Order: sequence, then structure tokens, then C-alpha cells
Amino acid sequence: MDTLNTVSDRVSKLLIIAGSDSGGGAGIQADLKTASAFGVYGATALTAVTAQNTVGVQAVQLLDPPLVHEQIQSVISDIPVDAVKIGMLGNAAIITAVAQALSGYDGPVVLDPVMVAKSGDTLLADDAIAALIRHLLPRADLLTPNLPEAAALLATSPAQTSEQAQTQARQLLDLGARAVLLKGGHGQGPLCRDLLVEPQQTAIYEANRQETRNTHGTGCSYSAAIASELAKGHSLDAAVGRAHLWLQKAIARADALGVGAGQGPVHHFHEIWT
Repeated sequence: MDTLNTVSDRVSKLLIIAGSDSGGGAGIQADLKTASAFGVYGATALTAVTAQNTVGVQAVQLLDPPLVHEQIQSVISDIPVDAVKIGMLGNAAIITAVAQALSGYDGPVVLDPVMVAKSGDTLLADDAIAALIRHLLPRADLLTPNLPEAAALLATSPAQTSEQAQTQARQLLDLGARAVLLKGGHGQGPLCRDLLVEPQQTAIYEANRQETRNTHGTGCSYSAAIASELAKGHSLDAAVGRAHLWLQKAIARADALGVGAGQGPVHHFHEIWT
């Protein structure tokens, strides 16, 4: 028996479509760390290269859309992809290229609408929002916006109450997403509340708001964790529950890393080493 092939057949595969963070805290780097932490093999398609660290984004170079398309096709034509996670896209042309490359893929897709870095730097052109809504929201099995991103997609103000958050999440469902995880990290109060809204039900995931500045890459890591669990065949609510618990522990252990002078990353491997 070929042991290597036997092991490989059991390992779930995740295709990550996102930009590179040279500081290693977000983007492709965070997604790959997350997939590894969940025991999932990560393949990648880069959309952008950034010069970035814990204090900000110094430069961004978007890749040519045909090259983004070719990376995706290269992976899915050879590797049996169990789920796809989409992060930073940058502009409308890349969004269209990604949608076209995934047109024949029928597995679960988690779309994290990355628009602004933790430092406040813009990562998605304003005119790309319409393309994102048109081409990728209808393909998303799960859309994972934070409060400002949800508001930007809906051209409105960020939700201030749970009722407003519920309303905005359902409006995003109406735009085509099959489910929406509206993340409450940008909200106020001692509790951070995430809403998982599906057409027939809503689930709430709560956690105490933690006192740390080291939360760089939380959105990327959260969505990658959910996608990793979906890749392993778990249901959406089970995937979100496991990812939520893991992320809270990753945030709790973030200060132990001591990375950079600004907003450092979460501890992706807190379950393995401290």
C-alpha cells in the first residue's frame, strides 16, 4: 500500500484566493496558517502583493486578471478542491476573472469582502463593489462582512443595534448570498456579537470583547477557519461555531507573539504551541 497516497486522499483541500500580506498577519499568509491549524491542505491563487506590516500598508500591486484566472484554473484542474475561500480582490477586473475561473466549480465558497485593512488602508476600489455584488455574491455559500463592509455593500451606514444588523444581513441575502455571517468586532459594548443569518434561521455567536490591539487578520482567519471546516464536510453552523471558538482563543493568545509595533496578528497555532 502507498502510505503517502492514502494519507493524501484523507486530507481536505482548500483553495484560497486572496492578496499577500508581507507582515504575515493577514491575507494569504493568515489563511494558510489557519488551514494548517485546522489540518487542511491550502492551495492559493494570489490577487495582489502588498508591502504591509503591523502599522499599515505601504504599497499595493494588483496582479493581472488573466494571471489570477490562470492560477485558479491551474489548481482546480489538478487538485480536488473541497472548498474555496475568497479574500482581497482589489478591483472589478479581478473580481470578474475570479468569477469566470470558478464558473465550473460546485463546492462551497466563503466570500470575505475585504475592503479596508485593519490600519484603515483601502484594499478594494470603490467601483468594484458593484462587480462584487453582481458576480460573486450569488456564488457565495457564506458572505462574511464586518459591520463597515456590510454597510458599504448596501450603500448605507453601519448598523448600530442588533435589529439593524439583522436587517442588513437579510438585505445581503436578498443580493444573492446563501448565508451571511455579520461580524460584530467593530461594534460597541462588552460583548462581541456575530450573526449567522440564513433564509430560515438566525444564530448568534457571542464572546467577551478582549482588551488587545493585536487583532490584525481576524477577518481573514475567521473566514478561512470556516472554509476549512466546510472543506472537511461539516455543516455551516458547526463550521462557524468551531471557527468562532478557535478565533477567540487565537485572540486571547495574540499578545504572547509580540509581533511588530502596531496591531499584531492573532496566534493561529495557539492549540499547538504557545
